[in-house]
Amino acid sequence: MFGMGLSEIFLIAIVAVLFLGPDKLPETMVQIAKLFKSVKGTVNSAKATLEEEMKFSELKESALNYKKELTEASAELERMSSVTEIGSELNVIKNDLDFNSITSSAPSAPKEPEVITFTPKAKEIKPVEEKTDV
Repeated sequence: MFGMGLSEIFLIAIVAVLFLGPDKLPETMVQIAKLFKSVKGTVNSAKATLEEEMKFSELKESALNYKKELTEASAELERMSSVTEIGSELNVIKNDLDFNSITSSAPSAPKEPEVITFTPKAKEIKPVEEKTDV
């Protein structure tokens, strides 16, 4: 115990008996045992608190990671929604331009379709001579 051997503990016990006397020694030993018990309880409590703090720091770190992921996801969603908004605004502008070009350049009267005539060129037909083999 505490790096002491049996001989050192025996020497301390003899000195305690000489200074305290046999009548006060049992009461003093009980108080020393209570002191060791309370120190051990305090050390265990501090150890448990430290372990809880370690767990708390791990939870805090994971919560910060989740917060970072959520922030990135919301930024991505915001970017995607802004692209969609830009696309819808472009469609509105395009529709306005198409409507304005149709109304400003609307024909006053329908045009008659052009008639294209096709005249085939006649080929010269040559008579076929019959060949006879003699």
